[in-house]
Amino acid sequence: MSRYRRADTPGATYFFTVVTYRRRPILCDAAVREALRDAVKTVQSRYPFIIDAWVLLPDHLHTVWTLPPGDANYALRWSLIKRMVSLACGQHYHRTAWMSASKTKHREVTFWQRRYWEHQIRDETDFIRHIDYLHYNPVKHQHCTRVAEWRYSTFHRYVAQGAYPNDWGGNLIDLNCGE
Repeated sequence: MSRYRRADTPGATYFFTVVTYRRRPILCDAAVREALRDAVKTVQSRYPFIIDAWVLLPDHLHTVWTLPPGDANYALRWSLIKRMVSLACGQHYHRTAWMSASKTKHREVTFWQRRYWEHQIRDETDFIRHIDYLHYNPVKHQHCTRVAEWRYSTFHRYVAQGAYPNDWGGNLIDLNCGE
């Protein structure tokens, strides 16, 4: 069995990438967006965290969270969020033919990839790079030609706060933070 070492600094800020199983383009469906929004709100009410930034793409999402002081348990939060979304949407998106012995053994469904990527943000420069990467991701994946065109992003909140001009990210640039 693989043992993955994850960052576990209490109160830290983390960048995450979470992907659908077999990269199915389902995350922007209205029912999934609603289930995801409800799950995040429910988990946030029980286990607080700050969403610094978020982008939802059809087959994956990126987000940056800051956990409260003394708390490093983002794994519990992701487990609960993924489970709630799977329960809310699972029947509609379940694919019996995709169920492997491993998925059955681990009581998984065919909605999410088992794991996710996490990166602990090191400093302000790292934070800015990841926020830029996250917001530019819809352009990178050719879902739009300008960052402002993508609806499922905190980019618009950042524009309203004056952190970005509305025309930021209009041209192809390299924001390669890894995915």
